[in-house]
Amino acid sequence: MSFPKLTLFAALALVSLAAAGTANAQSATEIQLSYKDKKFDPAEVNAPANTPIVIKLKNLDAKAMEFESKTLKVEKVVAGSSDATINVRAQKPGRYEFFDEYNEKVARGALVVK
Repeated sequence: MSFPKLTLFAALALVSLAAAGTANAQSATEIQLSYKDKKFDPAEVNAPANTPIVIKLKNLDAKAMEFESKTLKVEKVVAGSSDATINVRAQKPGRYEFFDEYNEKVARGALVVK
């Protein structure tokens, strides 16, 4: 393969990868979630199966919290009065519990994937 053909092939491959990445980002399900007074609002959220999920979490408390889910395999500290984005891989149908690790007994929620 000559150098110009190789360069053209590499450019086309990069464009294809960029397009695939954009398509994946656009197909993610976005979920809005807030946290205040040791409670998630809403306490239960839904998402479609086999689709990446983006959780936009607003911590409305002055203190930091730690969003954690062992089944979703995510863990993220969110400073007080701030926002965070939590990316979750596509999941199979099921119920996935999450909680604030600092207040695990009371601050609980669930993601239901259908």
